[in-house]
Amino acid sequence: MATRNITVPNKLLSVQDLTELLAKYCNAEQLAFVRKAYEFADKAHGGQMRKTGVPYIQHPLTAAHILAQMEIDVNIVVATLMHDVPEDTNVTIEEIELEFGPDIAGMIRGITKLGKLKYRGVERYIENLRKMFMAMAEDIRVMIIKFADRIHNLSTLEGLPEKKRERVAIESLEIYAPIANRLGMGEFKGLLEDLSFPYLFPKEYRQVKEIRDKAVSEKNIYLGQIIKKAAAELKKVNIEPVDIHGREKQLYSLFQKLQRKKWDVSGIHDVVAVRIVLKNLSDCYATLGTIHHIWTPLKGRIKDYIAQPKPNGYRSLHTTVFGEDGKVVEFQIRTEAMHEEAEYGVAAHWHYDENGTRLPAKDMRWAQELAKLQKEILTNIKDLEEMKVDFFKSRIFAFTPNGDVIDLPEDATPVDFAYHIHSEVGNKCNGAKINDQLVSLDTPLRSGDVVEIITDKNRKGPSPDWLKFVKTHLAKTRIKASLTANQSSWLKNFLQTGKK
Repeated sequence: MATRNITVPNKLLSVQDLTELLAKYCNAEQLAFVRKAYEFADKAHGGQMRKTGVPYIQHPLTAAHILAQMEIDVNIVVATLMHDVPEDTNVTIEEIELEFGPDIAGMIRGITKLGKLKYRGVERYIENLRKMFMAMAEDIRVMIIKFADRIHNLSTLEGLPEKKRERVAIESLEIYAPIANRLGMGEFKGLLEDLSFPYLFPKEYRQVKEIRDKAVSEKNIYLGQIIKKAAAELKKVNIEPVDIHGREKQLYSLFQKLQRKKWDVSGIHDVVAVRIVLKNLSDCYATLGTIHHIWTPLKGRIKDYIAQPKPNGYRSLHTTVFGEDGKVVEFQIRTEAMHEEAEYGVAAHWHYDENGTRLPAKDMRWAQELAKLQKEILTNIKDLEEMKVDFFKSRIFAFTPNGDVIDLPEDATPVDFAYHIHSEVGNKCNGAKINDQLVSLDTPLRSGDVVEIITDKNRKGPSPDWLKFVKTHLAKTRIKASLTANQSSWLKNFLQTGKK
């Protein structure tokens, strides 16, 4: 397996460019199906131009090309080629269904924006988000197409007015990229962030790019030596990696880390890292042992995301070592399947390997929760801000003393944790221990924490003060419900006592 980085073509494409890419994993019948879809879309969009002055067909063609780089299922590529046809032309979804079948039409139905909304401004925006969240819960392939569509649009933002450029970039950074992250789609998350970054923070973008370029130029020769030595040592113990390569940290991700480190570059060890992709799980741990035998690991910098995957399913071993001449190097060690999932996340389910088997689908319960929650609370921008915390913010995972995993947004507290176990555990919560240390109930949790909730069966219910620091919609809703019920109960007792 060669690692495949997704790139956005910066030239005008032909259908031949797309079919040459698809020919690596598609048969003649599938290629003919793609050409048919292209001709159908090309005819429908005939004469239409983009704001950048190129024929409109270039947009769906480039979006399809982005997805084909992932060796994704051909039906998704076909739907991508026609995803704007019902909205921007006179051709209907029913006509597409007659020509291409219900599966393709279903995806396009999901991706088609609400064309004739009676709403304007913020209401229209919220309504479009509602539709997107619902479509995502029904068929996650819709979101995969949406990402490719958005990535190409971001790469051609210069054709739009400044205000619209900013709006598209903010939405991509605050909604699309976090959803890609939750779906485990590291490649798409990175592209969405890095393409939005220069439009929102141009000065910081230039600074970060300069920092990364300097680090890359300084480390490239050095990393080559490290990779060569690692490969030679692994060969001695009969481990044959599928691939060893250097990888650069995404610019926006580096920007976020620099902010956390108060722009101290010396405290960031993964601007450039070495990635080792292996055939099986036992090779991963054996490789970790070999790396530590050659170079001394930094204390506290060994992370086993295989035994304890991140909430979005990311699995890998990370270690940071003192390399040659005491220079610090980070290694990421994983199997081919882990690498596929780390780069493409849920989309890896629609990637066929050479044996024709699919990778297992990811747990999509959170997407169903998001669709359900938007029905209940998504009516204005304030509601959207609350949903961003629950669904779009970076996630952490904490453990119960029995080892059960609780998935929460970053900065969640023991009270959020308690309510995610059960309403009664939250209502009776009287204290908490994190990693066997007593803490206050507003303490932010960190990934990997073991949290023990201390309950008091005589406690009447939650404190109203908890609403000031809890982060999740679930905790807020259950605290308010309990406070309302207690108030009603008190009033009922008061009235009954008064009658007596």
